[in-house]
Amino acid sequence: MASLLSTTLNITARVAPGPVGRVAFALFVRPLGRPKVKPGEAEVMARAVTGRLVVDGIPVTTYRWGDGDRPVLIVHGWTSRASRFAGFVEALLAEGRTVVSFDAPGHGTSGGRATTILRQREIIRRLRAQYGEFSAVLAHSFGVVSTFFALRDGIRADRIVGIGAIADFDFLAARFRAMLGVNQAVEDAMRRHIQRRLFPAEPDVWPRFDACHRPEEVPSEILLVHDADDDTAAPTQSRAIAAAYGERARLIETSGLGHRRILLDPEVIAAAVEFLNAPPSQTRAASPAETAGATR
Repeated sequence: MASLLSTTLNITARVAPGPVGRVAFALFVRPLGRPKVKPGEAEVMARAVTGRLVVDGIPVTTYRWGDGDRPVLIVHGWTSRASRFAGFVEALLAEGRTVVSFDAPGHGTSGGRATTILRQREIIRRLRAQYGEFSAVLAHSFGVVSTFFALRDGIRADRIVGIGAIADFDFLAARFRAMLGVNQAVEDAMRRHIQRRLFPAEPDVWPRFDACHRPEEVPSEILLVHDADDDTAAPTQSRAIAAAYGERARLIETSGLGHRRILLDPEVIAAAVEFLNAPPSQTRAASPAETAGATR
């Protein structure tokens, strides 16, 4: 079926790009399954105060741990959920921090079947309105590019931790083409559909989906952690962000953890929490060993 679909889209894209663009977009924004809470995450999630937002008519589940001001916002990745950050939540709570998060539409316990970067931004805006300015954002994978998009559009945070980052739409589109087996004409049709449907008044929106675009618009200090064996997001994605933000960014490269197990690693969790808790004077640029690929 997948082969038939890709063949049909490839053939049709040049003669009927409108319908092909709509179909490709519908596939692009729909996560592959809905993972459940793992046993090791259940206790942390049970301690959360849950809430509910409605975005584009879709119920969105939110979570809060602690009741302090300037919380740390957690933004999960694609085909994932907030519970995957249970280890980080525990470590932050032990340091007296407040944490807020959510399951994106089509993920976790939220409704809907699909999400977009605009929905992500709207959820982040609503959480900011509810809980106040964020002290930091901790994000994974697609959550990283969503975070930079939101921070460039009125949201503020002193610090960002990006793990297994996806930095730009071009990477997402190329991965989508490869996974589905479609050609450039299908991607072009999808881009035209996105432009017409979501950004009709903004003819060149694509640079805004690049975390490296205009780094001066995101004045946060940044810690990036990426695994050399990540088969979902190439390490070059985090390296590009580190290069764009210069002395404000620190990059740690690990090995053997992949794209998802990196969220379980105690050393990664400790490094992230240490960075989030350090006073501003202790924030530093990456060392040559880190940017070159410090591995364990």
